[in-house]
Parts: sequence; C-alpha cells; structure tokens
Amino acid sequence: MDHTPPEPAAAAPITVLLADDQALLRSAFRVLVDSEPDMEVVGEASDGAQAFELARRVRPDVVLMDIRMPGTDGLAATRMISADPELAAVRVVMLTTFEVDEYVAAALRAGASGFLGKGAEPEDLLNAIRVAAAGEALLSPAATKGLIATFLAQGGGGDAPAAGAAHSERLAALTGREREVLVLVAAGLSNDGIAGRLEVSPLTVKTHVNRAMAKLGARDRAQLVVIAYESGLVRPRTD
Repeated sequence: MDHTPPEPAAAAPITVLLADDQALLRSAFRVLVDSEPDMEVVGEASDGAQAFELARRVRPDVVLMDIRMPGTDGLAATRMISADPELAAVRVVMLTTFEVDEYVAAALRAGASGFLGKGAEPEDLLNAIRVAAAGEALLSPAATKGLIATFLAQGGGGDAPAAGAAHSERLAALTGREREVLVLVAAGLSNDGIAGRLEVSPLTVKTHVNRAMAKLGARDRAQLVVIAYESGLVRPRTD
C-alpha cells in the first residue's frame, strides 16, 4: 500500500481584471500577469463602466485600473466598485501616468487599495497585485507617505471636511489601543512593525486592525490611512 502523503492542494491563483483604454498596454499587462504561476487575467475592459460590469460578472481579486479613461474614468469606476456590497472583496490598484498628481488622494478616497505609476518595473507591478490581494495598503516607493498625507490634508477630494467630521465621530468608538494601532498604520508600519513597537504579537495587532476597520467602515489598510488623516487623528509632516 502506498503511504505517500497526498500533495497539498495548490492555492487558487490571484484573479486580475485589467482596465485601460490602451489595448497595447492591456496586452503587455496580460502577458506579464499570465506568466506568473500564482495569478491569471480573467478579463479586460477599455473604460470604467465596462470595468465595473466585468467586476460584477467575474469577481476578480484585483483590478488594475487606469485613472484616466474616456467616458467613465477609473475614479468613478472605483467608487462604483467600492459602493457595491457584492464587490467588497475586490481590491483596486490605480495605474497613473504620473504618480505625483492631483488624483492620488482622490484615488484613495474612492476606495483604491493603492496606486502605481505605469512606468513601474514589472516586478513592482506583480508585487502590487500580490500586496493588494492580501488586503494590504499599497503605496508605491515614489509616492512617499508624507506626500500622500499632504494631498489628504489639502482636501483633494472636495468633500474632505464632511468626511473628516464623519470619521471623527466614528473614532469615538475605538478603544485607546485601537487608536494607537491606527496611528501606526497611518505611519506606514506593517503588523510586524507595530507588534515590535507595542511589544505585542502580530496576531494581536491584526485583531486590532480588523476591529478598527469594522468600526470605521474601512475596506482595507489604505482606507485606514485616509481616515486617520481626514479625521485629524494624524497630522501631515511639514518638513
């Protein structure tokens, strides 16, 4: 009798939806993504409206969303995805031609998990997909946390004051430790980094992060960063 243990089941690949009005770029992204054994492209869209409809149909893990598209742009499509309860598990990574522009804060407010410049290295793009699929916040190396904080403080989304007031009310529901963890998340620390700072286990930090997300209505860590700044809990550095 063969007592060889069965091979462990392979993890399901990360499913990716590509949304960009340039067919050539979509083709390049498809080749890159499909070359990885742990991910696959499950759809392509040439505008935001099509991206939203495809997201509802195929339920991808991650959408690579171009910000600037004709018709329904990437910001509008991201808001639509974020507002749909059935797409709560879908993560959006915004693709920008220029990483430092007026769309950065708007992309995060719209519900994006992060953003990446179109000129990023292939390995950075693949890492972005994996990071977003894992539910982490993705802030590209070229976009420093201080810069994002500045954009958020400037109120680039238009309704920032109202959003800030709403967030401030919700902050009252957090425990002291949850607020402490939120500040460290906004500073860009990972769960392991926060655990080291507070001298607790990463699992304890994860619990606090998840509870803070639930109380604040945040989809992921990127949204926690937005809330921390918009509520005034964390102030941008001016140096």
